[in-house]
Amino acid sequence: MADAVGSIDTPDAQDEVPESKKKTRKGGKRAKKGPLKRLAIFYRQIVAELRKVVWPSRSQLTTYTTVVIVFVLVMIGLVTVIDYGLNHAAKYVFG
Repeated sequence: MADAVGSIDTPDAQDEVPESKKKTRKGGKRAKKGPLKRLAIFYRQIVAELRKVVWPSRSQLTTYTTVVIVFVLVMIGLVTVIDYGLNHAAKYVFG
């Protein structure tokens, strides 16, 4: 029994296209445009995507920057303490 959409084994009749009606693409859209035009389209698409970005406000940016700087300073301190401790441990063990 097949469901309303059809089954995997039997494709729908509308999905089958005769060989004579299939369109063949020689180069597609890229073949019609030169490299400079494609480059211009690429940059226009970049600008369009950047307009969609939700940029942080000035206060959010300041907060995020402060958090990152504090985190980096804490990690520098932690690594320094561990390095200092391992240095003294190695001097104690190896003389």
